[in-house]
Amino acid sequence: MGDDVRVILFTIGDYSVRSYGLVVALAILLAMGVGYFLARGTLYQKHIPNMMIYVVSAAIVSARVWHVFFFQWDYYSEHLSEVPAIWNGGIAIQGALIGGFAAAAIYLRIHRLSFWEMADLVAPAIVLGQAIGRIACFLNGDAFGSPTGSGFGIVYPEGTVAYDAYGSQPLWPAEVWEGQWDLIVFAFLITIRNKTMPTGFSFLVYNILYALGRFMLEFLRGDSPRYAMNWTAGQWTSISVIIVSTAIMMILGYRLKKNKKGEGVPAQGGLLQ
Repeated sequence: MGDDVRVILFTIGDYSVRSYGLVVALAILLAMGVGYFLARGTLYQKHIPNMMIYVVSAAIVSARVWHVFFFQWDYYSEHLSEVPAIWNGGIAIQGALIGGFAAAAIYLRIHRLSFWEMADLVAPAIVLGQAIGRIACFLNGDAFGSPTGSGFGIVYPEGTVAYDAYGSQPLWPAEVWEGQWDLIVFAFLITIRNKTMPTGFSFLVYNILYALGRFMLEFLRGDSPRYAMNWTAGQWTSISVIIVSTAIMMILGYRLKKNKKGEGVPAQGGLLQ
C-alpha cells in the first residue's frame, strides 16, 4: 500500500503540488456543495457560502493550534518558525471542528438563526468532508498507525512522517479506517435525516458516532502522545464529546416528552438559539 502514498502529486516547473493541501481543499469544497444541497428549500442555504470563509479560516487556525500543542509540542517548541507551515501537513480534525463550529455559532447568532437547525442540515456534509480529508492524511503519510507486528499494514515511503517515525514497518491503516467509518456515519445520517426528532438530534448523533469511531481507532495510532490512562488527546476529546452530546440529547428528549404531554415548551426550536 505504501506505493500509493504521494506526498507530492506533481510539479509544475519549480512548484510542487502537495497532495495534502489539494485534497483538503477538495474536501472543503465538497462538504460545502453537499451542505448547500442538503439545505435547499430552507432560509439557511443562502448563508452557507457566506459563512464558509469564517468557518474555514477558524477551522484551519484551530486545527493547527490543536495539532501543535496536543500532538507535537515537543517538536514545535524547538522549531517555532515551522508552526505556520501548515502546507507541510499537521492539522487536527478535532481542533478544526471546534473552531469551525464556534465560528458558525457566532455567525448564526449575529444573523439571528438557529445553530442547531443549521447543524442538523449540514451534519452529513461535515462528516463526508472528514472522510475525504483522511485521504489527504494517507497520501501525506500522517495520522498513521502503530506497527502491526506482522506482514499486514501500510509501509510508508521515505519522505513521510510515518517513515521517519517507524521506517519500513507495516503500520495499522488507522487513517484509512477512520475515513471509512466517516462514510458509514454519513450514510446513517442521510438515512435518518427525514425522521422526526428534536432539533439538534442529528447533529448530536453525528458527534457521538464520529467520536466513538475516533476513540476506538486511536488505540491503533502511532503518532500521538499518551496522557492519563494511556489515552491520546484524541481519545480524551472524543470521550468528552460523547458525554456532553449524550447529556444534551437527554435534555432534548426530556423536552420532547414534556411537549407531548402539553406541559413544556415546544420540542422543535433547539436547545440554544
